[in-house]
Amino acid sequence: MSAPVSLLTADDIPPVTVLNPEGRSAFLIVADHAGNRLPRSVGTLGLGAVDRERHIAWDIGIAGVCRALSDLLDATLIQQNYSRLLIDCNRPLGAAQSIPAESDATPVPGNQGIGVEDRRARETEIFLPYHTRIATELARRQAEGAPAILLAMHSFTPVFAGFVRPWHAGLLYHRDARFAQALMPLLRADAALNVGDNEPYAVSEETDWTIPEHGEGRGIPHVGIEIRQDLVGRPDGQQQWAERLAPLFAAAAARLEETGELGAHRTALLQD
Repeated sequence: MSAPVSLLTADDIPPVTVLNPEGRSAFLIVADHAGNRLPRSVGTLGLGAVDRERHIAWDIGIAGVCRALSDLLDATLIQQNYSRLLIDCNRPLGAAQSIPAESDATPVPGNQGIGVEDRRARETEIFLPYHTRIATELARRQAEGAPAILLAMHSFTPVFAGFVRPWHAGLLYHRDARFAQALMPLLRADAALNVGDNEPYAVSEETDWTIPEHGEGRGIPHVGIEIRQDLVGRPDGQQQWAERLAPLFAAAAARLEETGELGAHRTALLQD
């Protein structure tokens, strides 16, 4: 009997990084596509260096935004470190784009004809540890009666399939729009911003995993945030967007608390 296929080795970084695990904020920040690393065992997936830095490989700039938000909000951040081309941690397992053979018209040779064992290794060593860590954190808060608001952070390319996207940012949701609805007017109060309502993407159970599984599945307030990549490609832009969003997140949470949707917890917890 052959040994199971192993994806990660001792030379590879862990699939998940947790920053500020003792953060006191109700916000839990997650970044499904924070990194573009590839394990030694898969090489480059047959892609050149330029493609491995493009938007097809990760959400450009979002890791920096999330780190700054974690500091500003005293919030725990859970981020996934490997390229979405290895396995997309915001896609249902088995979906066509979970391990894409092609992304934005770019073939991914290392994903073409991938075998069952290799697929299982990516699922068990990358996807499952990341989502288990999120679930563990939310279960802990639930057991302690602590508040939780899930912020699923992403960035999007300014041009996709020839279409120039006009939005600076977008708020994403599916069946539960309460946090998005509290946040939307606050973000749109800045007349200089074009803010998409379920644009440039919309959440669904067929195309997404994080929000349906952890937000809707637990019935906690949540929102998906998309920021255009040319606005957060540099550290200064990442810091600026974090500073823009942090007080708005707190204000939206306060609105939900006023209506009783966060329970009896004090808003101060969200801002300390």
